[in-house]
Amino acid sequence: MRLVAILIAGALALPAHADEISDTLQSALDAYADGDIQYALEELDFAKQKLLELKTDSLGAFLPPAPEGWSFEKNSEMNSALGMLGGGVGAEGTYSNGDGASVKITLMADNPMVGSMAAMITNASAMGMKVERINRQRFAIQDQQMMALVANRILIQTEGDLVLAQQILEQMDFKAMANFGQ
Repeated sequence: MRLVAILIAGALALPAHADEISDTLQSALDAYADGDIQYALEELDFAKQKLLELKTDSLGAFLPPAPEGWSFEKNSEMNSALGMLGGGVGAEGTYSNGDGASVKITLMADNPMVGSMAAMITNASAMGMKVERINRQRFAIQDQQMMALVANRILIQTEGDLVLAQQILEQMDFKAMANFGQ
């Protein structure tokens, strides 16, 4: 009962567009009060899924628009893959032009893999990787990849054209990203 009450209290603090979530949490509470535990659990799972969708959308908002003359395609299957990697949320997009050049940027938050990458990113220069700063954020660079860790919980990875990757990353607000989900 306490968990349901906490979830409902949290949902009430959400913006108005979260009506479906609030309704689902209320439905879970009603089912619990009626003794229908299975339905209450299903409603809680559904509410959790919807909350994760909101969180994913807000993470994806950090991916900037494509530079002029380039296209941007968002990977809508990103979170399905994260389920197999321990959870969390993610966003991914590919920037490309008509000449075959492209950059894929992946953002992962609150995933166990992010923590395992922290040591490598922190000690990048000791591991022979080049280190660059973009908007005060430290990036490890190796081959055609760049990696950074924001607030010790959000992994940024790029793959592809390094010059374009840096241009795109310069548009990102890493300070705001550090407060993601809070």
